[in-house]
Amino acid sequence: MHVAAIQMVSGTQVEPNLRAAHALLAEAAAAGAELAVLPEYFCVMGRRDTDKLALQEPLAEGPIQSWLAATARELGLWIVGGTLPLSRAPRDEHRVRNASLVFAPTGERVAHYDKIHLFRFNDGERQYDEAAVLAAGSRPVLFELPARDGHSWRVGLSVCYDLRFPELYRAYAAQGADLLLVPSAFTYVTGQAHWELLLRARAVENLSGVIAAAQGGVHENGRRTWGHSMVVDAWGQVLAQRPEGAGVVLAELDAAALQARRRQLPALEHRRL
Repeated sequence: MHVAAIQMVSGTQVEPNLRAAHALLAEAAAAGAELAVLPEYFCVMGRRDTDKLALQEPLAEGPIQSWLAATARELGLWIVGGTLPLSRAPRDEHRVRNASLVFAPTGERVAHYDKIHLFRFNDGERQYDEAAVLAAGSRPVLFELPARDGHSWRVGLSVCYDLRFPELYRAYAAQGADLLLVPSAFTYVTGQAHWELLLRARAVENLSGVIAAAQGGVHENGRRTWGHSMVVDAWGQVLAQRPEGAGVVLAELDAAALQARRRQLPALEHRRL
């Protein structure tokens, strides 16, 4: 399956971000990609964390979700909409869900995952606490993607900081996942130290492909994200990546090769705990 990780440097206004995302998705589709993954906060990187509260949409309604559905139909592409701010039920003016939505080429929404693990960091200079404006999800989510090669990929959803919690991905592997998605906006500091290490570890320990679409550069709000969007195969090999700046990372994931690896080293069958 030909796949694309979309790297962006999203700004503070939704419309320019959607235009930039559309151009990158069109590039991916023209290159033959079947699945394209947008980064976390592809639609907006606000000046303040609270900016996303004003942009929240109820599930199945709103301009960002309509754009994702229409773009998937237009391009004939499976699109994972990085994340966008979804309203809680009932609507909460103080917290939203950081949601990853999956749209089939028909424009149908086929999966919805709310980020489970919320990032908190304080090194004395930089401070982040996502729980100030985000409500944590609680439910792992998988979906089936029937590829043109005849293989039906079982895909596990996650977002950014989830990457540090291997039990989530092990649960996906136990349910038959062979592809893991990680739309992200890793900070420059933590990304430089741990991003590739963690992605390759999740691929190796679960004998699964990994697509990690990231924010990558200096944003309008002054924040710097690590980037290095990449596609990793089930043996932990980085098939393609982009260090910084907006662009499309293209790679081919081979289902037969993945299954051969699992036969050669059936580690998933050897679990005891």
